[in-house]
Amino acid sequence: MNLEIRLQAFVQLGHQLHALTLEQVQELTQQARRQNAWFDEPNVKHALNSLAAMLNEPQLRTWLAAYNLENLQPRKVGVVMAGNIPLVGFHDLLTVLLSGNYLYAKLSSEDTFLPKWLVQQLVAIQPKFKDFVVFVDLLKEVDAIIATGSDNTARYFEYYFSKKPHIIRRNRSSLAVLSGFESPEELAQLGNDIFQYYGLGCRNVSKLLVPEGYNPEALFQALESYKGVLDHHKYANNYDYNKSILLVNQTPHYDNGFLLLTENKQLVSPISVVHLETYTSQEDLKEKLAALSDKIQCVVSAFGWYQGSIPFGQAQCPTAAQYADNVDTLAFLSGLNILPATL
Repeated sequence: MNLEIRLQAFVQLGHQLHALTLEQVQELTQQARRQNAWFDEPNVKHALNSLAAMLNEPQLRTWLAAYNLENLQPRKVGVVMAGNIPLVGFHDLLTVLLSGNYLYAKLSSEDTFLPKWLVQQLVAIQPKFKDFVVFVDLLKEVDAIIATGSDNTARYFEYYFSKKPHIIRRNRSSLAVLSGFESPEELAQLGNDIFQYYGLGCRNVSKLLVPEGYNPEALFQALESYKGVLDHHKYANNYDYNKSILLVNQTPHYDNGFLLLTENKQLVSPISVVHLETYTSQEDLKEKLAALSDKIQCVVSAFGWYQGSIPFGQAQCPTAAQYADNVDTLAFLSGLNILPATL
């Protein structure tokens, strides 16, 4: 297959995802929730819609134009996929297959149905992909590795795959920069970044950097429409547990009945909790972000006013050109062409 054939197959896949009926999404959700109780209908639907938007043909062509992906020697690329949110490993699948490589996918036990279903749709569109995707329990005899996991598993991956070209991703999270002058509508958009996927993704906002003296009352009012997160028993259990911990430890915090805000310098926060940290000036803000740079997945601000950030509400809607951990996966994959030929 040449690049054009591969590209057109994914474009068609995007069309099919966009055309899914409510009944089809409900059926997919029912199957997915058997493995992961967090995968409810709104989140499965959002994941599928995000992938459909990512597979926009003009955007894909613009993205791919920066790379030479023709006539590359196909390699066997092992990918260890996470399962914290639906289809979180799709971007790796996309880059491996668009670059003409073989995908050896080790799926998370918490998300096996949706990736396999998606590959079935892709193969139905372009049957030649059948020979390019293999689901495996162990990654053996692969030429390169892309793996995503916790800091602990990342250390294991780096040791185990040290002799192969690899991308190893560690724990990351995202934060929001507030000026204190955001409108209720802007703060409501920030709610998407906090509550989408119940805060389980690395692109979910787990921390707010706010000016000194910030009053969260306006934020709480703007987030009121998200109180339905308590209808999910796992989120409600997390909220009750974390509230109890804060109360027992007499930790100062703000509570609106479904979200807890507490001052903390740590980037990563528990589910139902968002950390607050104040800044005194733009220079202080810049220094705080620099100190966390190797742990940040993305930064959001109202309309993307802060340099290098993206607008509120867009954290969980990445384009194909936005790489996890800012590591250019396509450049890595195209560079595998210098390896000895795969037997």
